[in-house]
Amino acid sequence: MELPGIAVAIWMFVGLCASVVGYPNGKVREACTSMVPCHGGSPQLSPEHAITVNETEFKPGDSIEVRLSGPDFEGFFIQARDAEHLGSPAVGSFVLADRRHSQLLTCVVGSNSAVSHTSKAKKKDIKVYWIAPGDAPKRVQFLATVVKKYRIFWVKIPGPIVSQPDALSPTPPSHATSEAMSTSHPVSHISNASGCGMTKFCIRNPANCDPGSASCFFLSFQHEESSVFIEMSGPSEGYLAFAFSHDQWMGGDDAYLCVNEDHRVHVSTAHLKERSHPLLDAENALEDVSWRFADGVLQCSFRRSVRLPAYTGRFNLDTSYYIFLADGEASGLIHKHHCQPLVTDGLYNITGLPQDIGGSRAPRLIKAHGALMFIAWITTVSIGVIVARFFKPVWSHSFLLGKELWFQVHRMLMLTTVILTSISFVLPFVYRGGWSHQAGFHPYLGCAVMALTIFQPLMAGFRPSLVTMFLGMDLPALDLPDPWDTYAMIGFVAWHVGTDVLLEIHSYCLIRKVEVIEDDRVQILQSLTSAEAEGHLFKQIVLTIYVCGNIVFLVAFLVAINQV
Repeated sequence: MELPGIAVAIWMFVGLCASVVGYPNGKVREACTSMVPCHGGSPQLSPEHAITVNETEFKPGDSIEVRLSGPDFEGFFIQARDAEHLGSPAVGSFVLADRRHSQLLTCVVGSNSAVSHTSKAKKKDIKVYWIAPGDAPKRVQFLATVVKKYRIFWVKIPGPIVSQPDALSPTPPSHATSEAMSTSHPVSHISNASGCGMTKFCIRNPANCDPGSASCFFLSFQHEESSVFIEMSGPSEGYLAFAFSHDQWMGGDDAYLCVNEDHRVHVSTAHLKERSHPLLDAENALEDVSWRFADGVLQCSFRRSVRLPAYTGRFNLDTSYYIFLADGEASGLIHKHHCQPLVTDGLYNITGLPQDIGGSRAPRLIKAHGALMFIAWITTVSIGVIVARFFKPVWSHSFLLGKELWFQVHRMLMLTTVILTSISFVLPFVYRGGWSHQAGFHPYLGCAVMALTIFQPLMAGFRPSLVTMFLGMDLPALDLPDPWDTYAMIGFVAWHVGTDVLLEIHSYCLIRKVEVIEDDRVQILQSLTSAEAEGHLFKQIVLTIYVCGNIVFLVAFLVAINQV
């Protein structure tokens, strides 16, 4: 066969393979129009699976729960189409309820207009939410293709038909202004960082992050004559909330809540009273409320007047406040936020000069407390212990200020540990103004660490410092990135123990060397102590590497504290 013939044969083989290849990852855009999987063969005739919905009527902007259920199946493909023209393109968009087993696809026109599987893992039930578009036809039918096995599948299984109540004059969603929960509607996109610091006041964490990303908390205020347009975004499947406050403590604040309840989002105003559930207002002064919930990111936007004298508890927006931003779980009532709220470092007037700022989830005193404890218990005490245990013979003939060098270094490091721990111990009490009853075991173990630091001989037998640090890293007031903080602390413990074991093995090898010399009745020129000192160069190299490693761990933790 000539070369062109070979090329044609290869091309035909690849084409035939492509025509029957499956799509276990659910990327089936090729089936958007026909809804037929590229498996070859013919579809089954009698469906085993059913589509159900929780509503039979809809208005533009409404959310309808759609379920596909039946015997085990591997793949699926769901669309909504005009019930009068089932060959027409997909209608509306979907929002996921379970990202492990379902994913969104864009078919020809309309973003997120279809849903498919993510893998060939067995499934019995799939739930998604269909969002009715503004130009929806008067009757919409849901269709599904289901793949039980590669060669066993059903195409365009008919589902329920949902209709608009008034097909001749569909009314757009209204924006109530006198209800505790504002009438709102979902949109494709809300929060936008463009204009931050130029035309609107923005708060972002991390700094300069994109509000559409899965790790960005975003809050913006755009002053428009007598009103302010507000956007809020963040990774949360429960609620997002922000509040204006006269101080950096929770209580007596003007709050705004964006709460996700079964993929229907409500925006409400509330008043914060100390550390209790927010008190929802009987009246709501918000307008133009919109929301979006997709891929674990919750977004809301609304408008309110700068001054609302008729609404009790609403602050005037032309005054400077501390601004809080919190998130957490919601199930009927909102639950306590996962970690300390994001709080601005000063008072800000959102209707004044536009700025693009950040915030902190940990007060400065708590950051200082954590930083000093890390310096003391990762750096000074650890190096001091290594020096005392393994460097007596190495520096036995070196002196500093009339004392052996190893002892002076050890004493200096331990004294530094005591000073740093004492200062750090006082800071939480200054911040809280007394004892904290919400910090779990950390303050109790912290007091034990302080006592054992003062009574150093006892500390040699029992030091709960690492346990205390493990617990302290996840406190709400200083919540370091999880699970990074735990892995980093485990890494430090392994680093310290590994160095200790290495030096112990080295010392053991030197002792064995002396014992072998004695057994062979060779003249012994060195004592046991001097034999241990033979490896002083090795020990100094290990100490240098250990100190450098400790500094790396310390810098990593200090950077994490600074970014909280």
